[in-house]
Amino acid sequence: MKKISVFTFMLALTTVFGQKISDYKYISIPQTFKDFEKDSYGLDQVLIKALRSKGYVAVQEGRDQWPSEIEKNSCNFATGNISNKSGFLRNKVELEFKDCNGKVIFSSKKDSNIKEYKEGYQDALKQSLVSLPVSNPVTNLQITKTESPGEQIVKKDEETSSVTVSEKGTGKYTNGKLNLQKIQVDTNQFILADSGSSVPFAVFKTSSKKDVFRVKLSDGSYTIGYFENGNIVIDIPQSNGDFTKEVFSAK
Repeated sequence: MKKISVFTFMLALTTVFGQKISDYKYISIPQTFKDFEKDSYGLDQVLIKALRSKGYVAVQEGRDQWPSEIEKNSCNFATGNISNKSGFLRNKVELEFKDCNGKVIFSSKKDSNIKEYKEGYQDALKQSLVSLPVSNPVTNLQITKTESPGEQIVKKDEETSSVTVSEKGTGKYTNGKLNLQKIQVDTNQFILADSGSSVPFAVFKTSSKKDVFRVKLSDGSYTIGYFENGNIVIDIPQSNGDFTKEVFSAK
């Protein structure tokens, strides 16, 4: 019995911590990488082409155009990012892929001897992609977004269901710097809007977990948000890969 228990425990550890980038079929690529906002140097297209050559499906369009299997569950895809790590006379990039909990599941940092920016950055990215494994997606394994950052719950053959927004439909919220209006679009979607901008500050869509939302920010990046003690909380992604907690309180 003891041997069986130990075996079961080790198997559970392998299931939880053995997650790999190759487990995914879909990779989300932001429309703009934060470190390359002024000029992308064609890095997005180089990355998309390389992903497709290794069997991944790269998605970059608006979320409404995404396949239904990832539209229903934000944990069915990984998110890619390219950071600028250049130093003196060296073009260097870091390629990272994260799961829906912000956990890094693949990272590769390479530099290039090419001094020109576009050619140098693209060369460094191509070198970073050499170690990326071919996609071998797991069909019966799901990673779900947990309440605490970094925690993961692995569920097999579990059916996900959509949830509706549970807080009040409209209202004004502030973080002390921004004053935003919460507008209920439908039962599964709402936005936080700034009256001085034509683009919503954040668009919230329900996920498979109650009161946890997939969020698209005004800069095109994706993250998660949730209700907490009557407040709206957004995990704002930072250029170094970390997240900061931004709390919007009802006015």
